[in-house]
Amino acid sequence: MKLIERKQYLDKMIGVIGTPDIKVLTGVRRSGKSKLLEAFKTYVQKNIADANIIHINFNLSKYDNLKEYKALNEYIESNYAEGRENFVLIDEIQMCDNFELCINNLHATEMYDLYITGSNAFLLSSDLATLFTGRTFEIKVYPFSFAEYVHYFNLKDKYTAFDNYMLEGGMSGSYLYKEQEDRYDYIETVFDTLILRDIRQKYKIKNPALMDRISQFLMDNVSNLTSARSITDTLTSNKDKINHKTVGNYLNYLCNAFAFYKFRRYDIKGKKYLASNDKYYLSDHTFRYAKLGTKNLDNGRIIENIIAMELLRRGYEVYVGVLYKKEIDFVALKRNEKIYIQVSDNITHPDTFKREVAPLLKIKDAYPKMVIARTRNPEYQYEGVKIVDVANWLLNK
Repeated sequence: MKLIERKQYLDKMIGVIGTPDIKVLTGVRRSGKSKLLEAFKTYVQKNIADANIIHINFNLSKYDNLKEYKALNEYIESNYAEGRENFVLIDEIQMCDNFELCINNLHATEMYDLYITGSNAFLLSSDLATLFTGRTFEIKVYPFSFAEYVHYFNLKDKYTAFDNYMLEGGMSGSYLYKEQEDRYDYIETVFDTLILRDIRQKYKIKNPALMDRISQFLMDNVSNLTSARSITDTLTSNKDKINHKTVGNYLNYLCNAFAFYKFRRYDIKGKKYLASNDKYYLSDHTFRYAKLGTKNLDNGRIIENIIAMELLRRGYEVYVGVLYKKEIDFVALKRNEKIYIQVSDNITHPDTFKREVAPLLKIKDAYPKMVIARTRNPEYQYEGVKIVDVANWLLNK
């Protein structure tokens, strides 16, 4: 398989070498965590002369005898090299029983630089503080961005490339298949046998068919306001016997596994978060095509999903804005930075353009405002609002 350097993530890992943190790579299944760990290993080998690397990949049968925390701990300690910089790299750590006891012990010795990856459902962002007694540094890994997709295929026409990315997405394991249907079969398998299976095992799901229906409902309603109660009402009308508490739990499980990301609503004028109705976006938009088909492409919603995930890649805290009962697709925050964003597929029609720009013009503060759409033109401004082509925005950080 062809590999590209994922500099954004690798630089983060390199930047924390030598810190006392437990470095944890998280993200949806098949997003490239294992390959990233290997790339980091190569970097250390080339750049740190006295490095001693203890690398364990639990996907390989030769490490089956270490799938118990005492055996794992003994193996690592027996491979410690006095007077050298000792790196411990463990892939799929959840396959070791009581792995946290081993990691906490190694961390307490202050003798190792620890880097681990694990199954999304078994190594959750929300669990890190309770699993590990030491401080953790989380490196969030996402499927390929549009920029990575362009780099991987060495594409020159960015506008055509974006059209293709909308259909092919960022699950790079699918790129090995020549036919698009085969790619979708791979992506569907990732979702069904890896993501949902992990959730079933972690939470002992008694009704996996219901979990599947809820995930498909979210896929079909990407970018729509959604609540546990509205899903319950819809499924109940289809004769599923459920309650909104169960649905709420399943929504949390899907987000914990990084299959979906929940974006809360934010009242721009009142400067407060709104409790009811959130939006859910897929970690990769092609999960929707793989599960539901491409008959209804709904390009506007897919572009919105792509922008949502890119904002997360760039480190923003993202909300859905509400102003005078009008919706702003995204309010993106990072320290003292704030950006208001509207997303559209096509704004060539004057009425569509006015509809997208109008809510932004009502915002009175001086933070940047932009409309991102498939304009295929250079950036321009309309009454202080930037109008930006989606491919250009995704390629230019």
